[in-house]
Amino acid sequence: TQYASEWMEVTVWRDGHRYDLRFEQGEPAGELREQPEGGRRTGTRTKWGPDLAVFTEIDIPSAYFHDVLGRQSVVNAGLRFLFRDEVAPGRFETAEYLCENGITDHLQELLDGSALTAPRHLQAERQGRDRADKPAYSVRMEIAFAFSAQVQALEYYHNSSYLEHGGSPDKAVRSAFVSAIDAHLKVAGKYNKNESKISFADVADCLVLISSSHSTETSYENQTKKAINNKFIAEAMTAFLKESLEVYFLENTADRDRILEQVLVNKRSREQAEKARI
Repeated sequence: TQYASEWMEVTVWRDGHRYDLRFEQGEPAGELREQPEGGRRTGTRTKWGPDLAVFTEIDIPSAYFHDVLGRQSVVNAGLRFLFRDEVAPGRFETAEYLCENGITDHLQELLDGSALTAPRHLQAERQGRDRADKPAYSVRMEIAFAFSAQVQALEYYHNSSYLEHGGSPDKAVRSAFVSAIDAHLKVAGKYNKNESKISFADVADCLVLISSSHSTETSYENQTKKAINNKFIAEAMTAFLKESLEVYFLENTADRDRILEQVLVNKRSREQAEKARI
């Protein structure tokens, strides 16, 4: 019966006080209740019940919450998420999610000891606009990556939300990594005569990368919010990655050479497989 209509109960602990407020159908139901509790506890607890007139299915599998909280811990370094699932009346199963160092910890988990190169962590902040007639905004970028001959993974997050399809960050990663690696392959004379250049598929086959960006203006490709299409974010991240990769390759020649060789192996293996299918 508690799901007959939408409701939400919010409790906030702050400055030694506890505040409680209930909402029904989007409107406050009663007055804000305040009571002193002492101590230094801070935080917010939210309870919510969906409206069955809107949601036809409310039996959400626990796997969904595990996935969401796991991803949230990746982009909220040091924040502990606790999931308590009442599997039977009065019996709870509990799971905790915590990445003390955010995306760098997650990168190590994905690599699982298989790194071909030392993990790299990059961060920067830029300001710009998507068009001349649009307002200026800032974007904060954090990127962690390494190369591996065994693991491949690309994960993009924006404003703490997982971007399944990436959009602007994915465009930036594709452009910057292909450009940087292709340039060094040419300088090192690694290409055979008349050999075609690498593609991003060849890079992605050995790249493990996590990108987490935050901006004050966000443009999503559609209502599912699985990708963003901010032009400035794509341009700023592309420029930042190209600059960072150039410094990385110049300062870490052993890593650079391992990357060049592995990407070439991927490329030539892909081309042989394509020829075999013809």
